[in-house]
This record gives sequence, structure tokens and C-alpha cells, in this order.
Amino acid sequence: MESRKVLFVSQEITPYIAENRLSRIGRYLPQGIQERGKEIRTFMPRYGCINERRNQLHEVIRLSGMNLIIDDTDHPLIIKVASIQSARMQVYFIDNDDYFQRKFLVTDASGREFEDNDERALFFARGVIETVKKLRWAPDIVHCHGWMSALVPVYLKSIYSDDPLFNNQKIIYSVYNNDFKTPFRSSFADKLRYDGIDGESLKLVKNADFINLSKLAIKYSDAIIIGSENINEELKTHLETVKKPVLSFRDESEYIDAYNDFYDEMLS
Repeated sequence: MESRKVLFVSQEITPYIAENRLSRIGRYLPQGIQERGKEIRTFMPRYGCINERRNQLHEVIRLSGMNLIIDDTDHPLIIKVASIQSARMQVYFIDNDDYFQRKFLVTDASGREFEDNDERALFFARGVIETVKKLRWAPDIVHCHGWMSALVPVYLKSIYSDDPLFNNQKIIYSVYNNDFKTPFRSSFADKLRYDGIDGESLKLVKNADFINLSKLAIKYSDAIIIGSENINEELKTHLETVKKPVLSFRDESEYIDAYNDFYDEMLS
């Protein structure tokens, strides 16, 4: 029987980004799932703080070169890749000079969140999906980690829903305690509308704060995993009303097996 395929879309992965719960899961979950017999692909943004020489990133010319239109402006999509030798896994990086050259993740040196984080999330989501299309690699599971990945379920279940490559996958969104404080710009809903996202969903992000963005990702996902021991109380209450499978928090000693079993349940 052919191996099941799992696509990981992660906001942070160590050792490229400092260690925390989110970046450790981004690093060790794909390895663990691969060791349990599944095929994997892993994506993250190529933040400017990542040392390309030390981490041996190199551009994948055959995957780069496409332009993505964000808010009526062309932005070149650059794909880079690096290997984590000890895990025998590759990490694909979504890069663009406008969005990912600055030396910080989502805030500047003084802790203020970047005004264009909305467009960075849009570019990242569409960049991942378009690259997977170029790879002609049809995932069975798409597992998204961190709010930077929140638009992947939205796009897969709307504008890419007729693409045969994404016909049968199950989308899982992990909710973490990694909220942002400043809502996205008021033009965010218009940018989604420009891409063809329907009006009912746009009502949810009229005020595009962390809670509403998370609710949008949950709406378009097939299942949810609680990734942090303590998550936003409003989201916690919201998840109790969602008629979808929800996997409760699992600690570092058990989450890989628990997630792998959850994948199998979703696919059975």
C-alpha cells in the first residue's frame, strides 16, 4: 500500500528559529510521522533572521519564478530548501524580498507587529499551495501550525477546491497560544475578496484579530488540535461548539503518537 502523505505548514521550525513549543513541534513532528511510515513535506517562511550559509539553504530554481498577486501587486515567489540531516528531512522555505527579508519574525525590534503581516500570511499560504502544485504532490493530510498558516485551510477549501491535487485531503489546524495583539488592516477582507473568498467568510474577518482569524481557519478545517496547554479562552469556548473532531492538548512525551493516530482516524 502506498504511504500516506502529510503536508506540514509551520510558522516556526527549530533550528532555524529559536526553540519554543511551536518551533519544536515544527521540527520533531514531521520526523516522527516520517519514522512511522508516512511521506512528508514541510514548509515555513524564510524569515530574514535565518542564516542561509550556516543552514545551507539554496534556491530551487525549478520551483521559483512565479509571481503571486497580492492586493493587485505582483510579488515574486522564491523557493529555498535545506536539509536536517539527522532527521533525513527537507524543509521548504517560502521567500520574497518584500515580505521576508527583514531580520525579525512578526514584530520589529521594539516589539511592534509588522503592518503587512496580513499580506505576509496571504503570500505564505498561497506560496505553499502553489509550490505543492508544482511538486505534483497530493497530500492526504494538511496540518497547519501557527496563525501565519491560518489561510491555508481557507484557500484549499475555496479557490483550490476544484484542483484534483487537493480533492481528498483532510485539513487539520493546530491552535496555539501565540496570538498577535494588533488586528490586521481593515483592507484584509478586500484582499481575500480579490482572491475569490466568499462574502459570508469575510464577515468573520471584518475585524481581523487573532481570534477571528483562528475562527476562520477552524471553519475551513476538517479537524482541530489544541497545540498549547493554555489557549485563548474565547477560542476554547468556541471549540466546544464546533461539530468537528478536536484533539485535546498532548504533552511532549506523547503528542507524536497521538497526532499520528489522529491522522489515521481522519483518513479511515
